[in-house]
Amino acid sequence: MYRVKQPPKGSLSELRAFKATIHVSKEMMELCDVINQFGERLFSENEKPNDPRIVISFGELFSIYTAISDKVVGILLRARKYKFVDFEGECLFQRRDDHVPIIMLKPISEIRQILNDRIDEATKAIQESGAENLS
Repeated sequence: MYRVKQPPKGSLSELRAFKATIHVSKEMMELCDVINQFGERLFSENEKPNDPRIVISFGELFSIYTAISDKVVGILLRARKYKFVDFEGECLFQRRDDHVPIIMLKPISEIRQILNDRIDEATKAIQESGAENLS
């Protein structure tokens, strides 16, 4: 497996990596918030009362989220990597895959906690490096 070399501590590359972590984490949180707000429970409270999963079609999500960001597919792929969402296929395309269900796998509170922790860690690392003003 190919491993990416870590940038030198305190370097501009390291600063950019921390800033990217913060940016992508915020985008994933916003995407999951949209799914949470506009999606529907996968199962009713009577069917599976403790199942947190929420579903929305890719077409509906695309229509809503592209008003926020044009990176819907990239953010979905990243959110799937972190097991926040799941969907069939390697990549989704507008129109062709509008019917594909996007399933949010965890409660929004858990997703927010995980992502806020990542944001806090990256922010702390930037502050500790003393490089927050070097952009």
